Amino acid sequence: MTTVSLKINGHPFQASEGDMLLKVCRDNGFDIPTMCYNEAVEPDGRCRLCSVEVSEGRGRSRVVVSCNYPAREGLEVQTHSPRVMAVRKLVIELLAARCPTKPQVTGFAKRFGVAKPRYKPLDDVCILCGLCARVCDQVVGVHALSLVNRGSTKWASTPFFEASKDCIGCGTCNYVCPTDCIGMEDVGDKRVFKKWNTEFTMKKCKVCGNNIAPEYQLEYIRKKWNLPADHFDVCTTCRV
Repeated sequence: MTTVSLKINGHPFQASEGDMLLKVCRDNGFDIPTMCYNEAVEPDGRCRLCSVEVSEGRGRSRVVVSCNYPAREGLEVQTHSPRVMAVRKLVIELLAARCPTKPQVTGFAKRFGVAKPRYKPLDDVCILCGLCARVCDQVVGVHALSLVNRGSTKWASTPFFEASKDCIGCGTCNYVCPTDCIGMEDVGDKRVFKKWNTEFTMKKCKVCGNNIAPEYQLEYIRKKWNLPADHFDVCTTCRV
């Protein structure tokens, strides 16, 4: 793999060509905030919090999204320049207006000195990062979620805003959501997703009686990997 030389905040570093600047900066101890980034999926650059200022030696610089901007030979990167901080502060102000009650957002607002957004608050819980849809598509592989509509009517949803027949109830979307807006709960023998208006019956271990996972999820995995019919009858604890 080709190695490139670049500077971050004036300090020289080596990086693998093609590695995204977010990874390079973090690997070398530079703090870059994000809300839409997760290593499990391809970067999408939606939240813009990870913006940095780059110059390629031609006397001009520009602000780019570091999660999907690759490291290059001779690149000069500023992670906290005045331009970068202005961008981040504006992003946080917009997010704070959209989700004024979410601690993940209010924490960033306090960190960046955003006391009261100039914009009308929406009291929403979703920042439209798309992580739920991307992880469902790229990791789980069932494609049960997507971002629908455009502009101010955009929303993360199941098809036609109805309970999805493709969803297997694995909860991966809930685990990666940066604002905890999916609303997944395991109640008794049910797993409920408030945001997706979906409910699954949990499979119980035949030995201890504890819930293992949604029946639909286990059957999906069993068929995909051609496992025996009784493969998930006992939980991993009781198998030992």
